[in-house]
Amino acid sequence: MKAGGGKLQPIIVKRVRKAGHGGAHAAAWKIAYADFVTAMMAFFLLMWLLGSTAQGDLKGIADYFNSPLKVALSGGTGSGDSSSVIKGGGTILTRTNGSVKRGEVEAPSRTFNLQALRAEVEATDKARMRAVQDRIEQALQANATLAPLRQQLRIDLTADGLRIQIVDDQGRPMFDAGSPRVKDYMRELLHSIGRMIDEIDGRVVLSGHTDASPYSGGERGYSNWELSADRANASRRELLAGGLREDRVVRVLGLGSSVPYDAADPFSPLNRRISILVLGQLGRERWLSGAETPISETQALERLLAGREGGSAAAAPAPAASSASPP
Repeated sequence: MKAGGGKLQPIIVKRVRKAGHGGAHAAAWKIAYADFVTAMMAFFLLMWLLGSTAQGDLKGIADYFNSPLKVALSGGTGSGDSSSVIKGGGTILTRTNGSVKRGEVEAPSRTFNLQALRAEVEATDKARMRAVQDRIEQALQANATLAPLRQQLRIDLTADGLRIQIVDDQGRPMFDAGSPRVKDYMRELLHSIGRMIDEIDGRVVLSGHTDASPYSGGERGYSNWELSADRANASRRELLAGGLREDRVVRVLGLGSSVPYDAADPFSPLNRRISILVLGQLGRERWLSGAETPISETQALERLLAGREGGSAAAAPAPAASSASPP
């Protein structure tokens, strides 16, 4: 078509496209839904944390948000003191008031168990050792040769068991002077004691002691240390000859004059003695631990408790005093 000037004008056709459903705003509802799901997840996580938190921890959190500066200055965290990975949480989610810190209940319970076990062990060992002591008394009364030795025996109960000490007397020594050779009457007493200890399945710690009288050769030669050890081993051999099995001997010690019986008089004949410690349950754990020195009483109780909880140990029943003729 020509315009008034006679020139041809181009024809322009405008096509309008209507936007369909696949436009940029089509995914807006998905973003909103994702935000909603995220908010619900956060909400339920918050509910779970509140449900698994102890009342004391909840109060700490509330106090922190009410006055955070005051809580910080007092040294508190405001979020409890739980062992959970999530601060303020716990390991047992079925509790009505939330979980407690690990150890808050276990420690007092274990302490109570140790105290109860100690009382039980002491009662059992006391009855058992009293029976041994009664049998020794009967043996001394029934044997005319052993009866005069009664005044040389010192028998008492210790935390580890029954301690039998045979001390020297002015007119009746246990050994030849300055020698580990056992006197004949003392040999018979040791045989009798060894037989009784083996019958009750006892374990013994044997120690030799001397007075403070020095040897003429001085402490660098043969001294009270060697003499006490030799006398302890000589007594061990007599106990074995009486019937005590060799594996029943736990320790043989030579203590010289370092542990006097009569501390007021280091030269007293009472300090020359042989000590036979018959171990009870607690004493066995202390001395049979495999350590060079006996473990502590608390450690021994913990070992006993662990053995019982694991079913590997049981309390030995207290034997009744035998009415049979003493050995």
